[in-house]
Amino acid sequence: MDKAKSIALLNAAVADELQAVHQYMYFHFHLDDQGFAPLASLFKRIAIMEMGHVETLAERILFLKGDVKMELAAPVEPIQDPEAILKKAASMEEQSAADYNKMALECAQNADSASKQIFEALVVDEEQHYEIFDQQMENIHRFGLNYLALQSFNAAPGPAGPPAE
Repeated sequence: MDKAKSIALLNAAVADELQAVHQYMYFHFHLDDQGFAPLASLFKRIAIMEMGHVETLAERILFLKGDVKMELAAPVEPIQDPEAILKKAASMEEQSAADYNKMALECAQNADSASKQIFEALVVDEEQHYEIFDQQMENIHRFGLNYLALQSFNAAPGPAGPPAE
């Protein structure tokens, strides 16, 4: 096994995952500010999952005696429209799944089955994230932006104290 090759692939994935964390937290902040609490919360939860991916990748890099490069793949895009946010997020997840599939194959050719398994697990997670974002876009297309407004209305905090009789 060529450890340097595996480390380079793993670090490329770290950059991708860090990009997702930053982008999704940006989306979280702006969606929350617009009053779309459930969608904002979704982005926060997925950003936290992406942080877990960074940790898994970093552990493997360190096991291989490499250095974890904490660099973003690209700058955060300032997107604030909910539908455009979902489109961007779905695109990011779709691209990550495709990239990780290729990286898994490269690791297999490099006789690094442990890294291959990490990439395969990442593919499953990224495809699930894609499905979540795609479903949200489909709901917006089907019901309009009222879909998001109604979610937020239902999530709005009620008055303090016991319910009125």
